[in-house]
Amino acid sequence: MSTITHTGALRRPPPIVTRFLVLAALFAVWEAASRAGYVSAFILPPPSAIFQSFEMLFVHEGLVAAFLRTFAEAFAAAGIGSLIGVAVGYTLHRVKIAGRAFTGWVAASASAPLVLLYPLFLVIFGRNSATIVAMGVVGCMPPIILKTKEGLDNVRPVLLNIGRSFGLTPWKQFWMIQFPAALPTIFNGVRIGLLFAIINVVGVEYLIVFGGLGQLISDLGDRFEIPGMYAGILFVILVSVCFFFITEKIETWLLSSK
Repeated sequence: MSTITHTGALRRPPPIVTRFLVLAALFAVWEAASRAGYVSAFILPPPSAIFQSFEMLFVHEGLVAAFLRTFAEAFAAAGIGSLIGVAVGYTLHRVKIAGRAFTGWVAASASAPLVLLYPLFLVIFGRNSATIVAMGVVGCMPPIILKTKEGLDNVRPVLLNIGRSFGLTPWKQFWMIQFPAALPTIFNGVRIGLLFAIINVVGVEYLIVFGGLGQLISDLGDRFEIPGMYAGILFVILVSVCFFFITEKIETWLLSSK
């Protein structure tokens, strides 16, 4: 019985192969439905036309420059949001009454469509990159705040007792014990916050038609370059997935070295 189970496990394809097979099947059905006329090729062009549009985006539409601009804004937003988010998360952990009062509000804001605040930031900063970065900061802060508080709250009491026995001040105890112990959880929040920042940055670029991948997608849609528009959207998704896996590997490394 164990031999049969072991043989079945060997024959089972890896999860990544299964994912690619499922995606390939979905694209094949989409391609067939579009070419057969069951789906309007103008509204939903076949995947082959979308993939062919990538060359046009790279050569004629400045996809690389748009990508660099968008992700520079997203990383700036994630960096600022991380500094503020960790500080606020530490405050909610340290000041218990503040944690009880405001943690629920922060959790609620994490699921709110904060991108809809962009008109307010347009009034404050104007139609420029500052508005885009500020919206990215607002979008990425809630998960960082929540994960920072969670990580600090879950530091083992025995570690804190050891720090007190050595006479460490609260500030030294934080930097030498609490922060290193909570770092993997905090990094998980930063990883999620980076993805939220990318979503908000691209969304605001699209809404205010100012620079980056968001403006590129908006321009393509206005010119009825529908395959190119879908190619731009697919590019954003693919890059976001790549960032997710890269940061996941970094998080795994942090956990293994803890």
